[in-house]
Amino acid sequence: MRTNTINAARTAAVAVGAILATGCGAGAEPADPVAATAPASSSSSASVPFGQKAVRTDLQAAVAAAGLTGGKVVAGLGVPQQPQTRTDTEKGRKAAVLATRLTPCVVSYRSPDAADPADTPAGTRRQLKVMLSGLAARGWKESTPPQEAPVGDDGTYFMASYAKKGWHLYARHVAAPVIDQMTVMATEEACFGRLTDEERALIED
Repeated sequence: MRTNTINAARTAAVAVGAILATGCGAGAEPADPVAATAPASSSSSASVPFGQKAVRTDLQAAVAAAGLTGGKVVAGLGVPQQPQTRTDTEKGRKAAVLATRLTPCVVSYRSPDAADPADTPAGTRRQLKVMLSGLAARGWKESTPPQEAPVGDDGTYFMASYAKKGWHLYARHVAAPVIDQMTVMATEEACFGRLTDEERALIED
């Protein structure tokens, strides 16, 4: 069971850079009952799943509380920064189909490139901490201790991971002389856990 969870998490983490999203699919699941303004009975609340729409609501609230502007929380993998992989090969077509199928299993956010000279990596890191605190207040539990590692001579890479009701969230911040980028991705464990070995290899290659 733990092996499946680790494999699903690893595949999900690789997916951001390896799968091509063809668009931002919308979640079809109901909102998180905890976030709803109308009261609900305990029986009806228990029957409502915690799905993509609820995850998106949580992340949007945390992003707004952190004062992050310019980026957008999307249902799906979002728009890749790099040119899309060609789909004129069988492998490319399979990857595109798989990306579309995984769209309902992902919520993502990427901060915009820093345009204001006053923006600094330290400022971005502070906003990230506020965002993570906002998620914690909404029931997201830290699943692994935050990690920070050097990048080159004067850069850093920070990663934190959280979990809530079958979803895993990965927050990253890369700071270097030429980049100050934050990315957040939440993935549904059950969805990525159902991938076949062939599909997993398609993502990780």
